[in-house]
Amino acid sequence: MKYTRIYAGPDGNTHFEDVEIPMTSDQSDQLKSILMKATGIIFRISGPAYNLDWHPGSRKQFVITLEGEGDVVASDGTTRRFGPGDIMLADDMNSKGHLSRAVGGKPRKSIFVTLD
Repeated sequence: MKYTRIYAGPDGNTHFEDVEIPMTSDQSDQLKSILMKATGIIFRISGPAYNLDWHPGSRKQFVITLEGEGDVVASDGTTRRFGPGDIMLADDMNSKGHLSRAVGGKPRKSIFVTLD
């Protein structure tokens, strides 16, 4: 299992990286990650015309897309599309930021899990 991290580089721009989540097995034939402490959860529906201009992340948080699609553009010029089941870690609080926009003409449903 993996997620995409958007982060602030030493150049002040945002960049993407793919992160594999370390998993361990247990006695019941399951794989699981370590416990990550969270501070809250936000449920969000972004309209089909959602288009947020340049902004850094407001806090470190996982964004999990449930339905619909959205593009995130890093300030280094790279674009990633996130759809159902995709996980992004917003970790670019001290950067030029990123753009977020809806695609496909449909609302996007997502969950934000804020971290310590």
